[in-house]
Amino acid sequence: MKSFLATLTVFVFAFQLISCAQNQPRRTRLGDLLNKANDALNTQSGGALTNDEIVRGLKEALTVGISNGASQASAVDGYFKNNTIKLLFPPDAQRVEARLRQIGLGNEVDRFVLSLNRAAEDAAKRSRPIFVKAITSMSIQDAVGILRGDSTSATRYLQQTTSQELYNQFFPVVDSTLQLNNATKYYTDLVNTYNKIPLVQRVNPDLKQYATQKAIEGLFVLIAQEERKIRRDPVARVSDILRRVFGSR
Repeated sequence: MKSFLATLTVFVFAFQLISCAQNQPRRTRLGDLLNKANDALNTQSGGALTNDEIVRGLKEALTVGISNGASQASAVDGYFKNNTIKLLFPPDAQRVEARLRQIGLGNEVDRFVLSLNRAAEDAAKRSRPIFVKAITSMSIQDAVGILRGDSTSATRYLQQTTSQELYNQFFPVVDSTLQLNNATKYYTDLVNTYNKIPLVQRVNPDLKQYATQKAIEGLFVLIAQEERKIRRDPVARVSDILRRVFGSR
């Protein structure tokens, strides 16, 4: 037990130096700080951190972050009432929205936007098992890279390792929900109505790829917010190992 607590203390001191490195002069290298911390503290603790101890703390941090982020995203209005991630008309169709509102179709536009966000919220329910799989397979090299990274390095790790599988899982859910809520029909009808307006530049009514990608992007925005909380906010460290690893000296 003493050895385990001592090695965790090394990790805490090293992580504190990483957190403080932003305030150091540019000439101070993060790697040098980390090495000095380990050298000094290993003398007192009698051993370096084991792979298991490093990975355990980071895996729990990731699990907490993705659980909170996925829960927020998949709740009713998780996207729709969060202006940071709310799905709106596709960029190339925003002129469609503006013109349709001008001709009195604002209610139809609002109904479509709501359905678009409901599709994203439904798809987000599929995310947690995919993230857990990525966390389970995290190597010691991955863990050290995250430890030495910035405030969203864990989020980027998840983006690199899960984005394609998320897309594969989200797409059929988004498609199904858009169909169920008639969002695809709403959008197609709206775009076709717009395309009939004389002299306008025509818009492609295809929607599903855009909605899927935006749903994934929004989910990672929430996970990044959770990662920042865990790194800087003691209240966000909900377990003993998180308090030890990410806590103060």
